[in-house]
Amino acid sequence: MSNISATAFADTKPHYNILDGLRGIAALTVVCFHLFEAFATSHLDQRINHGYLAVDFFFILSGFVVGYAYDDRWKKMTVTEFLKRRFIRLHPMVVMGAVIGAVMFYFQGCSVWDVSTVSISMLLVATLLNALLIPAAPGSEIRGLGEMYPLNGPSWSLFFEYIGNILYAFFIRKLPTRALSVLVLLAGCGLAAFAIWGPLGDICVGFAMDGVNMTGGSLRLLFAFSAGLLLSRVFKPIHIKGAFWICSLAVVALLSVPRIGGSEHPWMNGLYDTVCAVVFFPLLVYLGASGKTTDKITTRVCKFLGDISYPLYMVHYPFIYLYYAWVKNENLTFEQSLPGAAALVAGSVILAYLCLKLYDEPVRRFLTKRLLPRQKL
Repeated sequence: MSNISATAFADTKPHYNILDGLRGIAALTVVCFHLFEAFATSHLDQRINHGYLAVDFFFILSGFVVGYAYDDRWKKMTVTEFLKRRFIRLHPMVVMGAVIGAVMFYFQGCSVWDVSTVSISMLLVATLLNALLIPAAPGSEIRGLGEMYPLNGPSWSLFFEYIGNILYAFFIRKLPTRALSVLVLLAGCGLAAFAIWGPLGDICVGFAMDGVNMTGGSLRLLFAFSAGLLLSRVFKPIHIKGAFWICSLAVVALLSVPRIGGSEHPWMNGLYDTVCAVVFFPLLVYLGASGKTTDKITTRVCKFLGDISYPLYMVHYPFIYLYYAWVKNENLTFEQSLPGAAALVAGSVILAYLCLKLYDEPVRRFLTKRLLPRQKL
């Protein structure tokens, strides 16, 4: 467990150090996964191929942490207060990601998307929609790729995160553990069917408003969030040494496995996605929650990674668009673009930390005083 941060609510429970660190490791892997999108012709040949599964890991972590933090508070806490808490925790960085995406937009033109045709008024509308987490309708978003949030693609997972929190507040938290187990089982079967027998052979979905993405994204959320919540209810720690380093290596390895089965046998990759989401990720959360940091270095690493994980996830993608355009416009190989790639990763980490300290934490303190006046910091 860790100490409570300066921006936490007064009744916030201590964090699981190692889970915070694993969230940061997964976020860094996502940045690298997105870098390699510039060199992939499809999901079949992308390096760090399964980076998209980090979202399922995040959803399980979210369910576990929300259950741990709030399951025993409902006699004293209203639904409105819970939703305000989650809004304060999540939304400032949603707005920041939208603003950065808007500022960077006109620097990101390439053969894949022509940003020069987008008017300032269209950009302002897109920025407002993204900041309010309102999805862009198919065919009307300004980048032309069909994304829910064309200024900052990863915002789609926050759309589903909000849905998960709303479902938890009004419905899922009320389920007895046995009924929750049934929900997890059914959602897991649905996710497996979508992954193995679905149209894509993977669960890299949720970022657009079409039927396949909404179905797949909903299944990803419903299983992972509910599974994390169930895990928080039945959790009994075991003794494990070196949990952070073991689990970190496992997360990176699972997300980096090449595409399985090729285009001939897509079900094989779907099976791999299912095993990761349904078996390995809950196991890693269990092991991470069981472990403890026993030295100062590991504790500091976990705290730093946990602190920057969410800001990093929310600010890096506008620069991925810029990197993608640079690579395409200059026809670069990865080796030729390596200095830019390294600068993007390092710069994103620095920017995430600056956003945390200079924006996210102060805004959360301000919102807490305004929206939860009886809650002390």
